[in-house]
Amino acid sequence: MALLDRSEREEFLRSHPGWALDGETITRTFVLADFASAIGFVAAVGIVAERAFHHPDIDIRYRRVAVSLTTHDQGGLTRKDTSLASRIDRLASSR
Repeated sequence: MALLDRSEREEFLRSHPGWALDGETITRTFVLADFASAIGFVAAVGIVAERAFHHPDIDIRYRRVAVSLTTHDQGGLTRKDTSLASRIDRLASSR
């Protein structure tokens, strides 16, 4: 799978507010209603990620959930990352 070029990265960031580029990783922090909602969100992300066979780094701090994505075996950002990020956005908007 090819790494995203600069224009593809910029387009993703323009069309997905809240995500930020940190080197070869895209990150976003979601703020949920409470701890139980945050855990439920993480569980839903886990199911989507497992089905995609692409697993984000997730950090839970009370009602804040930080998600980081990169394709480790490719050494940077790929469509796997942006595709999963888009799915995670849809999950967040449904909560």
